[in-house]
Amino acid sequence: MDGVSFKHNRYRTIWISDVHLGTSGCKAELLLEFLKVSKSEKIFLVGDIIDGWRLKKKWYWPQAHNDVIQKLLRKARKGVKVVFIPGNHDEAARKYIGVNFGDIIIKKEAYHTTLKGKKLWIIHGDQFDSVIRHARWLAYVGDKGYAMLIRLNNLFNNIRQFLKLPYWSLSKFIKQKVKKAVSFITAYELVMTKEAKRRGFDGVVCGHIHKAEFKSIHDIIYCNSGDWVESMTAIVEHLDGNLEIVDWSSRISQEHSKHFQLPQKT
Repeated sequence: MDGVSFKHNRYRTIWISDVHLGTSGCKAELLLEFLKVSKSEKIFLVGDIIDGWRLKKKWYWPQAHNDVIQKLLRKARKGVKVVFIPGNHDEAARKYIGVNFGDIIIKKEAYHTTLKGKKLWIIHGDQFDSVIRHARWLAYVGDKGYAMLIRLNNLFNNIRQFLKLPYWSLSKFIKQKVKKAVSFITAYELVMTKEAKRRGFDGVVCGHIHKAEFKSIHDIIYCNSGDWVESMTAIVEHLDGNLEIVDWSSRISQEHSKHFQLPQKT
């Protein structure tokens, strides 16, 4: 979404996934900013909000990560319907399906009907990832490689910031160029839309693969809310029922330009 407005934005529904709180790659400050300026009736947290895999290995929980949780809890207390659908990285929460945690309800999956009458199936999506299902050890190995890639991405963008260049996701670029990654993403999208159709839905909103997308596949709506590690994206339903990707990564470029602004001559 080009030219995002930073005044209060009103939506009917917001979908957020793959925040990975508890990791150094998480852009919690940007997510907090998005939540502060966005008002909605519903918020769906579509998995991997907290990265339990990383926290088991090393505790990392700065104030900004706590602030995101507190902001979501405050929204829930003020009447926003907040639904949390655990993913594979926060799968421990799947033990509490049906429980309300501070007015946030935990569900295995959810359903939503847009203002235009489109029935959407909402699920994280790891259940339909063959690596997660059949080779869990390989998923953990891949997670280590991904964490390294994110650290490289952060270093790369620190250099770009020093050179007064805008934010650019190196990790996202590498994934898009690797043939196997591209074929995996395509296969994942097809599996998710086929399953949504089989279940009688008009579309699916998912996460898991860290690639924001909004398109139609064989007349089934496919929405992926992306992530808040690389792309800083969310799916929103506007007040007229239209769906759209919100790309908050432009804020990084704006903040960088502020930091490096030359003083005005007097």
